[in-house]
Amino acid sequence: MTETFDVHADAVLDGLDARLVVDRGAFRLDVALAVAPGEVVALLGPNGAGKTTALRALAGLTPLSGGHLRLDGTELDRTPPESRPVGVVFQDYLLFPHLTALDNVAFGPRCQGASKAEARAQAAQWLGRLGLTDHAGAKPRKLSGGQAQRVALARALATSPRLLLLDEPLAALDARTRLEVRAQLRRHLAEFEAVAVLVTHDPLDAMVLADRLVVVEHGQVVQEGTPSHIARHPRTDYIAQLVGLNLYRGEAEGHTVRLDDGPCVTTTEDLSGPVFVAFPPSAVTLHRDRPAGSSARNLWQCRVAGLETHGDQIRADLTGELPLAADLTTVAAAELDLHPGAEVWATVKATQTHAYPV
Repeated sequence: MTETFDVHADAVLDGLDARLVVDRGAFRLDVALAVAPGEVVALLGPNGAGKTTALRALAGLTPLSGGHLRLDGTELDRTPPESRPVGVVFQDYLLFPHLTALDNVAFGPRCQGASKAEARAQAAQWLGRLGLTDHAGAKPRKLSGGQAQRVALARALATSPRLLLLDEPLAALDARTRLEVRAQLRRHLAEFEAVAVLVTHDPLDAMVLADRLVVVEHGQVVQEGTPSHIARHPRTDYIAQLVGLNLYRGEAEGHTVRLDDGPCVTTTEDLSGPVFVAFPPSAVTLHRDRPAGSSARNLWQCRVAGLETHGDQIRADLTGELPLAADLTTVAAAELDLHPGAEVWATVKATQTHAYPV
């Protein structure tokens, strides 16, 4: 079941109203988007899900096979890319290597008919807003990754777009620079008054930068909502892994959920009918022997399939009665003598599970 959230009713007239249908061989993209002005929406999904195809369709770089594309009430389906009020920040920025930062940003206004002096004045203003005044005369090869990203953003914004598209805008940055630029980009997007669509496979970028997430898998929208809602109510295995939860589907009768492919799980919610059950790996406690006199209602015998470092902890991949992931400290893993093939018992308190309707 696909979960959707309505945006403002006037979004059809002011903002983006699109149904992007693209047929490419055996792959079919069919994604509906409604985004209000001032809203930042992230298209999130695994590689090959159709995110980049959707972005290229919005930019006019990939033709639609069907559906529609309206921006502020104007049909854009047949409008050539260069005539659309759309700004794009590409993953690798694609700055003109022979032009200075100033002239890279001035390129858009010049294409819109501004004189060289006017275009450069506008470019200087944008570079100033993004803290790049001192780098106006530098060519791309002299810029750091974070500086190049901001020049690319300035170039996109200098044309006063009604739709800003960002394709993995932080992917080319190292971890340290990414942290700083993510915070800067969030501030600039918060000030952007038109529609912004961000394409990413990084959950942190999506959660920090976007007001709303649209999760795409196999060319289809599988879930849509605020970052906090999706983190709390994942509806596919991909989303559950993304937000770090064990996720199962089953049939609820009161506080008991009989899983589709596994045992029962006891929850604190009193529900009836098809439900999802989720709990974090940190909620799982492991034992080498069956806990004597354990009152835990959720107790399963499992086998360690693999171990890997996860932050400052060890994540155990478990198979058996209930396949699940468990997080524990390196000390706990050593004390339990965990290794692939080891037999363990896993317990989860009912209070640490979360059940919600399908």
